[in-house]
Amino acid sequence: MTNVAVGLQGLTKRFGRTVAVDRVTLEIDQGEFFSLLGPSGSGKTTLLRIIAGLEDPDEGRIVIDGKDVTGLPPYARKVGMVFQDFLLFPHMTVGENILFPLRMQGAPRAERDERLGWIVKLLHIDGLEERFPHQLSGGQQQRVALARGLISRPALLLLDEPLANLDRELRKEMEVEVRRYQRELGIPFVYVTHNQEEALTMSDRIAVMRVGRFEQVAPKFEVYSDPATAFVASFVGHANRMRGRVAALEGGRATIDWDGARFAVPAPGGAGVGAAVDVFVKCERLTVLPSGSAAPAGANRLDGVLRDVIFKGQIADYIVARPSGVEIVVSEAASLPRAKAGDTVLITWAPDTGHGFPAEGA
Repeated sequence: MTNVAVGLQGLTKRFGRTVAVDRVTLEIDQGEFFSLLGPSGSGKTTLLRIIAGLEDPDEGRIVIDGKDVTGLPPYARKVGMVFQDFLLFPHMTVGENILFPLRMQGAPRAERDERLGWIVKLLHIDGLEERFPHQLSGGQQQRVALARGLISRPALLLLDEPLANLDRELRKEMEVEVRRYQRELGIPFVYVTHNQEEALTMSDRIAVMRVGRFEQVAPKFEVYSDPATAFVASFVGHANRMRGRVAALEGGRATIDWDGARFAVPAPGGAGVGAAVDVFVKCERLTVLPSGSAAPAGANRLDGVLRDVIFKGQIADYIVARPSGVEIVVSEAASLPRAKAGDTVLITWAPDTGHGFPAEGA
């Protein structure tokens, strides 16, 4: 028996000459938390609206729970949806807002009462049923919107940047809560966001989108640690980008000439000796040491002057300037008394932690 809950087959959507979604194919498993991550204009919200039935694809098919729903209206797809702006009816109470989908389906009163009791307990909003939206906090309004999306017990829940309008602390709290709800319900969630922290916190797998296509679809740990393209390397996490040239290739590694120095990275696919490459190294993969310190055996080494230390609480960003003026950012524990501004320092990192790609437009 297949475990696939959602199947997208060659979906394409055009708006005039703009291809918003370009031949997208994807399978999402039962019980999976799946995120569509990308910048504005990448096509992620359009793809979500196609799945929901709010946009018709120009090409392709959508299969939900083994049924082709491509031609069905939204209410016939067994899909719930939660929007960025909550879209609660201001003249309705919390209970009435939550029950609205069941009323539209003509569900009997006893079933509505049973499901309302179930969902308000799950989302910790019991006792708020008689209040109106303007009497709720932002977090409470978000829970009400989630409850409305889940009350009909859909086969799939679609969420379009639902935490974007919450303040940072509440958003972090809701990230944990939303993931807990998904685990307890056991249904697939498809979550659209441009916020990588949200995607990494909540998801099982992530699809990174760019100009209507998937750059990489993989478990979140793989997307973060082993980016498939230069775009993913630059978009997910915080990385230093260094454009250099391949000086040598040997044993699966490349020696890179960059800014008057040389260092090693795993050999970039498709880049021969002399080719321009973009190398990405996550800021937290680097270590800053006082000048003259012994670097670990085999580690890459770069010299520079510590220009500034940006304190961020548990970590600090060490801004190191090379002789050319190019700056490198190193993120380490703020408690480490590595050096002070103006000191000459040494940056080291393991060669296998960098990622190189043929330079676009070089």
